[in-house]
Amino acid sequence: MPRVSANGIEIEYESFGDEGGEPLLLIMGLGTQLTGWPDTFCEQLAGLGYRVIRYDNRDIGLSTHLVGVRPPNIPLLASLHLLRLRLPVPYTLEDMAADAVALLDALAIERAHLVGASMGGMIAQLVAAHYPERTLSLTSIMSTTGHPSLPRAERYATRALLSKPADPTDPEAVIERNTRVRKAVQSTLYPKSDEELRAAAAKAFYRGGYDPAGVTRQLGAVIVAPHRRQLLGSVRAPSLVIHGEADPLVKAECGIDTARHLPDATLKLFPGMGHDFPQPLLEPMAEAIHEVARRA
Repeated sequence: MPRVSANGIEIEYESFGDEGGEPLLLIMGLGTQLTGWPDTFCEQLAGLGYRVIRYDNRDIGLSTHLVGVRPPNIPLLASLHLLRLRLPVPYTLEDMAADAVALLDALAIERAHLVGASMGGMIAQLVAAHYPERTLSLTSIMSTTGHPSLPRAERYATRALLSKPADPTDPEAVIERNTRVRKAVQSTLYPKSDEELRAAAAKAFYRGGYDPAGVTRQLGAVIVAPHRRQLLGSVRAPSLVIHGEADPLVKAECGIDTARHLPDATLKLFPGMGHDFPQPLLEPMAEAIHEVARRA
């Protein structure tokens, strides 16, 4: 896969479709590599005429990892955030939004359709708000405004996400831990078998390794981020919010709140969808993104 220098780091990316198509940038979530966007989903979007670009965020996959930069103390950071006190973190979601724009610069792309999932949805929201001249449309998937009044994740999902492998130096232990995380947040109506979940976890591990410090730095950026309700009111691009009604990690109310605060938003809720990309929903998701893109 190709790599570019952008915003002071190296970003690994991959493209699908005709380079002459309208650019569509896929921004992935916390601790998840670009391969978190299913190949079939990328191909479906490319088949609709888009130049689809997916990339590894900083500190994940094959992009730059901030080795040597001390990760934040997450319990302390979260406690102080509840008290509206902020500790410095290695970088912010705004920095990650600047990464996305710098990637567009490196690829000589003036404007793009933005599609973000989970933390990637937060990043896409920031790009749309702070860089309107670079934004054709915005799609926020299983994400949130981050307002403190919104419901929290189910405890079992949080426990899975924050769990550690029995032996972080043992690939099998890491793959087992990552399989448990995938199982905890998957769609209730479209469950994958344990074999499928494990195969996906193994593929991700052998591509990009395991860097808990990097994921912790990303999580620190999420925790200290101010809520975006007011900021979303400035977004003028046509928007789409996709959310699963059975999402245990980012509750459906969070997606509803996001759509409510975007001036020109369509909300699409999928019954039985969790915090993942079920194969049967990929085509309707791609069609919904195409629909909002055509409004741009």
